[in-house]
Amino acid sequence: MNANTATVDSHPTRASAMPWPVWAMLGLALVTLAMVGWQRLAGGPPAQVTDVTWQRALHFEDRPNGDVAVLDARDRREVARFSGEQGFLRGALRTLARERLRRGMGPSEPFVLSGHDSGRLTLSDPVTGTRIALESFGPSNVAVFAPLRDAGHTPQRP
Repeated sequence: MNANTATVDSHPTRASAMPWPVWAMLGLALVTLAMVGWQRLAGGPPAQVTDVTWQRALHFEDRPNGDVAVLDARDRREVARFSGEQGFLRGALRTLARERLRRGMGPSEPFVLSGHDSGRLTLSDPVTGTRIALESFGPSNVAVFAPLRDAGHTPQRP
């Protein structure tokens, strides 16, 4: 045998073959995607329904100085004002306003802040049906909206 002669393997390896763990992971990913898709089409589990214990209809308006004024929907009286960045407040309002804009609706109708018997607080838009469960974003963000329940109300004397 010549030293310069190279031997050729009669069993070529297949570079395209994937090991079984890769196939298992791909299968798991496909099953997961199929289950998520089916759940979305089926509508998902029903949301926990709790009774509303109070509601307040409010308008939110931007002011020229950058503040956000909160107006009671009954008499359009300003009941609160938010200054500064107010990231969560602005983000929640932007979410509701964007949905109205997407549907070609304006800001004429108020948003509704609701308290539930379970202690939950929601901000909803009765025009589009969009609802934000404020407690999902933590207690510090609920604290932004919670004072609006009684803001601007004068206490009743016995």
